[in-house]
Amino acid sequence: MVRQLGELENAIMTRVWRWNRPVTVREVLADLREEREIAYTTVMTVLDKLHRKGWLRRERAGRAYVYEPVSSREAYTAALMNDAWATSDNPAAALVHFFGLMSPEQREALRDALRVASPEGPEGDAGETSGTPAR
Repeated sequence: MVRQLGELENAIMTRVWRWNRPVTVREVLADLREEREIAYTTVMTVLDKLHRKGWLRRERAGRAYVYEPVSSREAYTAALMNDAWATSDNPAAALVHFFGLMSPEQREALRDALRVASPEGPEGDAGETSGTPAR
């Protein structure tokens, strides 16, 4: 089960995902300080916790560490959605309610995603019917 990120964890991960490159504590701190007062040690502690939880990998760069995400925001969001859906006693009804909450733009994005994820053939996986590849 994926645990939802806390408010500060999310603020930090949002930056790391958006920048899509290794980041330092100082970079994250400088950006966060545009919105709030926050201490260097607080940012360093949260980055370390995100590393220990498996959200970030880190590497030494001189005397400091640089951090980068282990997976994408989209993968995190999908895991949260999957966990939420798994809690339902009636997954079909939960999906119907979820679809009812979606905007027209979200429904169109869902249609696009289903086209990408749909199987290629009537058998489900590019025409394979058994465990052996089709010839």
